[in-house]
Amino acid sequence: MAEKTVAPVESEKTVINREVQARETSRNPDLFVTPTVDIYETPESLTVVADLPGVPKDSLDIKVDQNILTIEGKMSHEFKKEPTFQEFTALSFFRQFELSETVDQEKISAELKNGVLTLNLPWKEKAKARQISIKVS
Repeated sequence: MAEKTVAPVESEKTVINREVQARETSRNPDLFVTPTVDIYETPESLTVVADLPGVPKDSLDIKVDQNILTIEGKMSHEFKKEPTFQEFTALSFFRQFELSETVDQEKISAELKNGVLTLNLPWKEKAKARQISIKVS
């Protein structure tokens, strides 16, 4: 499994506009954080453990498309009152991995507990050797 980030295609005008916006503002609402991830391999599967603090289950999106595993989570926090001073902003999490053909994508499972996402990516079953009977006609 290799890390893979698919960059969106941008026009030259869009890139220039973003550079102007970056100079004008100190924070960009489209920013995201790459979550830390541990990957373990066992004879049965790969296990991916990602830290996603503050991400509730309903704000977590995990999908596989064209062998690309995408993890996207949006932090949510609500203030009872508007803060007077704020040192940091809650950012979204985003990370992608390219899966090999040996992962059974139909059997991937996920569990979120205390801000830690655990993905189980089982290996495909190998074709078992079998004896082929011969018919005589």
